[in-house]
Amino acid sequence: MAEKEFHAGDHVSWASHSGRAHGVVKEKLIDRTHIRGHPVNASAEDPQYRIRNDDSGRDVAHRPEALRREPK
Repeated sequence: MAEKEFHAGDHVSWASHSGRAHGVVKEKLIDRTHIRGHPVNASAEDPQYRIRNDDSGRDVAHRPEALRREPK
């Protein structure tokens, strides 16, 4: 499977317990960090993306394989 690459400003969606959630990519995470008190085990080999949720305005982190690019 081809590697998915996203950039700051990309509009994306992902599966959530209430259907599809939407947001905007803020940054690519390549170091371990915490978002809203939750650990994010990102690395250069296994990056994740910080995304601002359109509905809640909160930041979340997801791996690229969980994301789908959406039209603006």
